[in-house]
Amino acid sequence: MKKILIVLLTVATIFCPLKVFAADGWALAAEALGVLAAYQSTLKQMLALGNNVDAQMIVRKQDMQTNGVDKNKHDVELVDSIMTRLVNNGRYELRVNSLPFVWSVNDDEKFNAACYPMNYISVNRGLVRNLNGDENQIAAVLAHEMIHGLEQHSAKSYAQAVAQQLGAMMLGMNLDTGSNIDWSKFSAMVDYSIAKNINVPVEYEADAGGFYLMTSAGFNPGGGAAAMNRLGYYVRYETQNYLEFDAHDKPSEETFSDHPDTDKREAKLAQMMSEYGGGHVIVRKVDRAYKVLIDGREIFYSMNMSDDPNSAAVNAYYFAGGLSKAFHDYDSIDGWNFRRVGNQIDFLNDEFAYRELRALSNLYNLGEKIQTLVELAYKYESPRTRERIREADEAREIAWAKIKSEADNAKAKAAAQLRVNADIYNDHGRGDLALVEIERALRAKNQDDVAECLGIRGRAKAICGDYDGALLDADAAVDKDPNNLYNFLNRADVRHMRGELELALEDISRALTVDEKNPIAYKLRGDIFDESGRAAEAEESYRKVYELTKKNPHAVPLSYLEKIDPKAAEKIRKAQEKAKDESEAKDDES
Repeated sequence: MKKILIVLLTVATIFCPLKVFAADGWALAAEALGVLAAYQSTLKQMLALGNNVDAQMIVRKQDMQTNGVDKNKHDVELVDSIMTRLVNNGRYELRVNSLPFVWSVNDDEKFNAACYPMNYISVNRGLVRNLNGDENQIAAVLAHEMIHGLEQHSAKSYAQAVAQQLGAMMLGMNLDTGSNIDWSKFSAMVDYSIAKNINVPVEYEADAGGFYLMTSAGFNPGGGAAAMNRLGYYVRYETQNYLEFDAHDKPSEETFSDHPDTDKREAKLAQMMSEYGGGHVIVRKVDRAYKVLIDGREIFYSMNMSDDPNSAAVNAYYFAGGLSKAFHDYDSIDGWNFRRVGNQIDFLNDEFAYRELRALSNLYNLGEKIQTLVELAYKYESPRTRERIREADEAREIAWAKIKSEADNAKAKAAAQLRVNADIYNDHGRGDLALVEIERALRAKNQDDVAECLGIRGRAKAICGDYDGALLDADAAVDKDPNNLYNFLNRADVRHMRGELELALEDISRALTVDEKNPIAYKLRGDIFDESGRAAEAEESYRKVYELTKKNPHAVPLSYLEKIDPKAAEKIRKAQEKAKDESEAKDDES
């Protein structure tokens, strides 16, 4: 639990303090300061925690308890939809020691989101509201956070903080006393502001990676620049929270207590959007308006036409983003499908990323002009333009393929951990995440127990409601290895969920012939007896669980614990009542 509390302070966020160190330089810096061992040890621990399913589930629970749950159903559904599209459709690969992404929307009003080391993304309702529920902008921010997770920036950040703090301690000490550091107290010295230490190159890396991830998932390539434009306005004119932005810092120095200057981030993302489409489309700011140009010729002039101060920038970036996507995706004008509809020229298709472009074109009757400029763009396009687009795509594909290959060819211990992770996800009732992990486990070249993988997959399918597919996998696991009691227990649980209780009890009995002291078997049998109304037999099974778990009071239901160990049951009941009273008092205060 102590580690989990530390993790709550160790996240990659939209807003955070900065130190300009290249990520690759940290081992060298730590070595120079004489703290390389501390850096490497802390990094190892944080990466291990990042691959801990229980930690992921606990951090999510603590986030919801601490910050509350967003009560606005629309916010939650919107974020769920965007994250699902990013996770399922975006191009990326998980490292072998990384977990699938989990997310929640909390009730914090701050304009922020955070990615924890174990790939839990916490989204503040303030982020959703301040981005006006805009799907492309929210996708850009969440994809940025996903890159922090995929590149394990949070774990590395904490290790960097340890090296920094310890290095500063050592530099200020007499050499004779430098070896007297109390390591047991060191974690308390790592200040919150240091633990959040994400550096400038890493932020740009997350911006760039997030751009390609969200674009590959079908969002508008202009979403990132639009989000930075909105963020820039917010930190200049709206926020009064100095934890989010310190007006006394100097953004031009890129050492201030926030992310890199939002204007620079916006410009970089706009440049990426342009390069994505071969450089044909650019956005240029003129006073408070924005121009979109195709090969230097103006096609769209965007001014604020509403109360939203960012509408001009958003319209320009989405108009340009749609054009850039089409230039990227189609090697010739044929793919644009220009056609006359009524008295206007329509083009492209109903893909989400083209929505704003086509709507604005229709509103201002720009179809014919767009067609003319696109024809000219392809006519005079250098062959090297297409080559650069494909080379960039291939480079990104090679990078992700390398990560996938490393995961698929990982050592047996890492491959086995994938199987364990899937099993723990099942224990938490997250069959969907268990299926992600178990498919990775089955794909691993050095997987040491394929049979158990099948049993775990069967249980995950049952949790997800695929009862027939679940039984097929569970049967295959038992047939493949009848000496592994967990294959019987997984099938017992599948049959339990199918309502085949007697068959489930038979599997539990077969598991106990392999190991008569397995508490999981007795626990599952007690649950089935309890559901069947066979209280005496359930109590007998739960007593065995209590005995085999060394009298763990949380291992059996409270109603049975009252019979098995009344004192332990009373202690738990008082703790529950106290927690309830504290929760109600907190609700009254809020």
